[in-house]
Amino acid sequence: MCADLWSFALSTYARPGVEVACLGLQEQGVDVCLLLCGVWLEQRAVAVTAERIQALKQIAEPWQAHVVEPLRRVRMQWRAMAQQDEDLAGLRERVKALELEAERQLLARLETLARMWPTDEAKGHQQWLEGLAAEDAANLDHDALQQLRVVVTST
Repeated sequence: MCADLWSFALSTYARPGVEVACLGLQEQGVDVCLLLCGVWLEQRAVAVTAERIQALKQIAEPWQAHVVEPLRRVRMQWRAMAQQDEDLAGLRERVKALELEAERQLLARLETLARMWPTDEAKGHQQWLEGLAAEDAANLDHDALQQLRVVVTST
């Protein structure tokens, strides 16, 4: 298991099926950084509480809304035009790098908060993913969420 959240997120995302699941969830408006943090917390056996879920969301939601999502929108808007314009393609790649760095910063902020919580205090099935995705539950692709759950149990 990776000690820091960023390394954990990268190694988890690289596992078979996880990227597709995460991109599908992201398209549904789910904060994938929060979910990856949830998987990390489950592996660390940190007990889930409503207060902890709320604390993570208070960090993630404004950062996603004001930093990550605007970069993502620009990158997505430029996709078609960048296929025809080499200069724009280069700019789009730089925006993509900024978006990734913004996600890295978000994960660092989430980790800073979560490091204060005791590990190895929870045994058995955790509810981090369900709790962090609860607001999106009505439209959520539960198969994609289950793919992330498999990552937790298979490592």
